[in-house]
Amino acid sequence: MTTFAPGTRPVGPSPTTPTVPTPAFGERGARTALWHAAATTVIWLTSLFVVALWVAGGGVTATLGVNAETLTTLGRLTGLVSANLLLYQVLLMGRIPLFERGFGRDAMTRMHRFVGFWSFWLLVAHIVLLVLGYAATAAINPFVQLWEFIWNYPGMLLAAAGTLLIVLVVATSIRRARKKLCYESWHLLHLYAYLGVGLALPHQLWTGADFLSSPVATAYWWIVWAAAAASVLVFRIGVPLVRSARHGIRVTAIEPDGDSGVTVRMSGRALHRLGARAGQFFVWRFVDGAGWTRGHPFSLSSAPTGRGLTVAARIGGDGTQRLTTLRPGTRVLIEGPYGHMTGAARKGTKLLMIGAGAGVAPLVALLEEQAYAPGDATLVTRDHTEAAALRQDAIRHLAIHRGLRHVDLSGPRARTASPWLSASHSAWRGPDVIRYLAPDLDTYDVYLCGPVAWMKAVDKDLRTAGVAGDRIHSEAFTI
Repeated sequence: MTTFAPGTRPVGPSPTTPTVPTPAFGERGARTALWHAAATTVIWLTSLFVVALWVAGGGVTATLGVNAETLTTLGRLTGLVSANLLLYQVLLMGRIPLFERGFGRDAMTRMHRFVGFWSFWLLVAHIVLLVLGYAATAAINPFVQLWEFIWNYPGMLLAAAGTLLIVLVVATSIRRARKKLCYESWHLLHLYAYLGVGLALPHQLWTGADFLSSPVATAYWWIVWAAAAASVLVFRIGVPLVRSARHGIRVTAIEPDGDSGVTVRMSGRALHRLGARAGQFFVWRFVDGAGWTRGHPFSLSSAPTGRGLTVAARIGGDGTQRLTTLRPGTRVLIEGPYGHMTGAARKGTKLLMIGAGAGVAPLVALLEEQAYAPGDATLVTRDHTEAAALRQDAIRHLAIHRGLRHVDLSGPRARTASPWLSASHSAWRGPDVIRYLAPDLDTYDVYLCGPVAWMKAVDKDLRTAGVAGDRIHSEAFTI
């Protein structure tokens, strides 16, 4: 480990095996751009089709009257858009390769949250506007009209149950409520969104005017929803089960990591066929008893090999606590690999890695995998205490044998404009620290991993220091 103070330059030990940096962006970067273009095209085409349906159904003309028909047509429009956004929600939760490769996990996480709340509020608007519009036309009480909808219209009783489930999912996804739930409980509740969408769907396909307005519209909605359901079954269930069976992954060792962490080592058959890269993550299921069906996202903490995979986790909720009780030979089911925070994103020859807590683990894996010259890679770590830090043995090995420079910023956080720093360096401005550690910033790629708020603070200082946006690589795994 190296430290720094004003007027000094952190330098790591001399390496025994120099390496030559070989960033690999070209072909992989072009492939990622094509996936992104394809995913974006799908979203635009489906969105434009929804608007076209509403326009073809006389939606524009109906809004001009400012009467009961106006309320009804706006209810149709909000219903169409909400249905389309719910379709995206299913696709974003379904591990569809088109969207995983096109947007990356970080962008998909943001989209999932944004689309989820908008689809909910548009669903509420759809219900309210249609109830008011139909009630005004029939000159009856809106609550009577709502009761008529639920009990007398095909599929509406199912839709009401589905709406209640969606309300449950949205309520538990509000940040304040989310923080009070452990990941395992929240994830289980979140899966009810599938059931909610499934129950709400029939009334759209049986009675929705814009769904039945023409054979083309009817065929379109049946096809896209059937494709979405099939994708979920294939990519969330089928492919993971086939991969898990093919590779036969089992736990080989469980080791303590720091004073509050654990490392789990696994082996399997022909793991190179997974195509995993350092910096990526899997959703893991350890078949060790009750509750094994709950998946847990953990990043690879060591560069993957054809025979072994390793994860490191901070012991916290039920999912991480049970890692300490695993036994060698425990069978492991996997989903993945996922994530764009890999060496394929590199454009420069040098590396600046900044991680906090469990976020240090994937950065260490990247440092083990990537090529760089002695002194051209710097790892900045942040934790509550130095003893709590993960992967310390691997970091020391990299410092000795690869010339990694390690800067430890553990301890209480700074009460300054750069809260990602430790209190011991509160006299420094964040951008100055970055320029000090990497004076030739245009040659660096920066990788970030840690709590979302912490990463935002680092990202802000990186951009202030002059780091280009396409040189900053990070992913968020929380919603």
